[in-house]
Amino acid sequence: MKEEIINKIKKLKEEKDVVILAHYYVDGDVQELADYVGDSFYLAKVATKVKEANILFCGVSFMGESAKLLNPEKRVVMADDCADCPMAHMVTKERIAEVREQYDDVAVVCYVNSTAEIKSVSDVCVTSSNALKVVNNIPEKNIFFVPDNNLGRYIATKLPEKNFIFNDGFCHVHKSITVEEVKNAKEACPQAEVLTHPECTMDVLEISDFIGSTSEIIDYATSCNKKEFIICTEMGVFFELMQKNPDKKFYSVGHRQFCPNMKLVTLDKVLNALEEMGPEVTLPADIMETAKRPLERMLELAK
Repeated sequence: MKEEIINKIKKLKEEKDVVILAHYYVDGDVQELADYVGDSFYLAKVATKVKEANILFCGVSFMGESAKLLNPEKRVVMADDCADCPMAHMVTKERIAEVREQYDDVAVVCYVNSTAEIKSVSDVCVTSSNALKVVNNIPEKNIFFVPDNNLGRYIATKLPEKNFIFNDGFCHVHKSITVEEVKNAKEACPQAEVLTHPECTMDVLEISDFIGSTSEIIDYATSCNKKEFIICTEMGVFFELMQKNPDKKFYSVGHRQFCPNMKLVTLDKVLNALEEMGPEVTLPADIMETAKRPLERMLELAK
């Protein structure tokens, strides 16, 4: 049955001129058949370079919106339009307006994990892999970092010359990874290095051996001569880690390292999206124009 679904997907994708992009956090079966798999920054770059007329996005809604903003002429279809990121909604336009009134010299730095509406009132977007480089390259001293509090605080430790204003947003998956769980995992596997995503809380980051984006965690584990790792991010990344490192061992720190939204994306839904060529990502014309600019500025500053 699974093989039959995969064959149908491959056939339809060719017939309908579709490229499939998948995030590392979706199910391994979906990652395996995707044309491109990566983190948010990689997928944002890839979306601007694919030749196909249609993009099928296997991820959450903000990723599909970003692909559409960067490719207004292409049809962008989501594998599941209910797959959303709660963090993306944890800041408002009104709060951004308040901060702009309080500070003359402020840049609103918007994590890519945000809605198109929030991007439309921001100055530049960032991802976890390029945030340090982008924020370092912008002239403003005051940085309102939205919506993620933890990533913002981590970047602030690297750029003490900037004044950060923090938002209350967070990723529920990364915030649920506690320092006690990491210490317990380390006690159980003392030889393992702790590799952590910067969306985790500062106390977890402080006891980690390596801090980086999803793709940076994969690259580090692959190039490192160590053989065992404790992984502090969503467990979908284990698929790629094990594909690239069959001789190494990877451990989680707790059962909560699981994003139910990402896991809504299944092979059945990919097939259905190809058959229907929907649900399609559509955005109002004014949002399309204004929300595209901070994404384009990100790609420019992160070169």
